[in-house]
Amino acid sequence: MIYGYARCSTNEKKQDINRQIRELIQQGCTRETIYCEYQSGTKTDRVELNKLLRAVSEGDTIIATEISRLSRSTKQLCEIIDFVKDQKLKLVVGSFVVDCTTGTIDPMTAGMLQMMSVFAELERNMICERVRSGLENAKAKGKKIGRPAKTKDEVPAIFLKYYPQFADGDINVCELARLCGMSRTTVYKYIKIVEAN
Repeated sequence: MIYGYARCSTNEKKQDINRQIRELIQQGCTRETIYCEYQSGTKTDRVELNKLLRAVSEGDTIIATEISRLSRSTKQLCEIIDFVKDQKLKLVVGSFVVDCTTGTIDPMTAGMLQMMSVFAELERNMICERVRSGLENAKAKGKKIGRPAKTKDEVPAIFLKYYPQFADGDINVCELARLCGMSRTTVYKYIKIVEAN
């Protein structure tokens, strides 16, 4: 069986994962055997990656379009390589094929994968450093960073309609959330805004 793994760091509104899916299908995956997720490549406990690793069995193939999609952590990639070797799988990263179906991996191949991972991790660290430097520079120039704080004028009318009942103790947060058709997290956010004003 051929499985694919596609990953983007942010949600589907900000990043398009479809290019990866198309490339994985071209390499032999079906849409049903591709595991997609929007998580950081440094996160070690990724839901879809874990599902994929539980789904594979001896002789199967895992495909990712590039090493940074699989992981941006050298340590985690080494763990994935060990898993592939122990489970006697084939790992394909772009055009780079790692055949561990015999339960072994040649040292040169393992070294090349680890080098690719080091560069993926380095690239991520450099991006983070540039972002941090840019934010510090903007702060130094007096620019406000982050989303502007919401004002009472931006609180929805439906919330303001039922809020007095909550303030008087007639309803609790759960009931307020239900009446407004909002999550409790959103309700708490609006309570904070209203009470601050």
